[in-house]
Amino acid sequence: MTAQMLNGQVAVVTGASRGIGKSIAIRLGAEGANLVLLDIDQGSLDRTQAELQERFPSLKVSKGVCNVANLKSVTEAIDRVIADSGRIDVLVNNAGITRDGLLLRLGEEEWDLVLSVNLKGVFNVSKAVSKHMLKARSGRIINVASIVGMIGNAGQTNYAASKGGVIAFTFSLARELASRGITVNAVAPGFIDTDMTQALPEDARKALQSRIPLGRLGKPEDVAEVVVFLSSPAAGYITGEVIRVDGGMAIG
Repeated sequence: MTAQMLNGQVAVVTGASRGIGKSIAIRLGAEGANLVLLDIDQGSLDRTQAELQERFPSLKVSKGVCNVANLKSVTEAIDRVIADSGRIDVLVNNAGITRDGLLLRLGEEEWDLVLSVNLKGVFNVSKAVSKHMLKARSGRIINVASIVGMIGNAGQTNYAASKGGVIAFTFSLARELASRGITVNAVAPGFIDTDMTQALPEDARKALQSRIPLGRLGKPEDVAEVVVFLSSPAAGYITGEVIRVDGGMAIG
């Protein structure tokens, strides 16, 4: 793919201060997109913004503290983006959390929290952004789902339900927005080498790797590359798609 294929575009990334979200922002910036970083963690957000602005001095890197589970918080954040930049070309719904536990031990609070961030958050941000994309008659929405939303995982009924919901949401929204030139796709990462997996005991990490045909955990950059592709002109005729980034874990 050619360099700077997103030159001058405005890309909003939620959950952008660390892990997969940060890697996505870095790759979008490398392709020339001006970045809007949204996250609930003020400290991490400040550090990530400073790092990316130093990395991409010719780009505009702005930030906003935002709780994606709260529609008012989201609407205010997106209104600020439009007032400041005038447009949103790419939205990456990446913000997500886990609260794992077997169903019989899973509390209602853990269920509600995961669904509110992972699924309602995608609804809130997509709703706020899509009205501006509809006016522009163009845009890319990429939702970060999970392979768990496709094949399930013991101890993650709440997470699997939320990510399965994101996939179904992606299909439906793709149908709604296609006539206005807006594509909506999802990326479904498998087990990715982030802070969460790095905290696992070594034997648990080895057990995870044994389930992956390629024999390794994914890297955040593996996911970011697919997101950049879906954001680019090269993916202009792809919508309503879910691309697995799982090292072959879900091969039937």
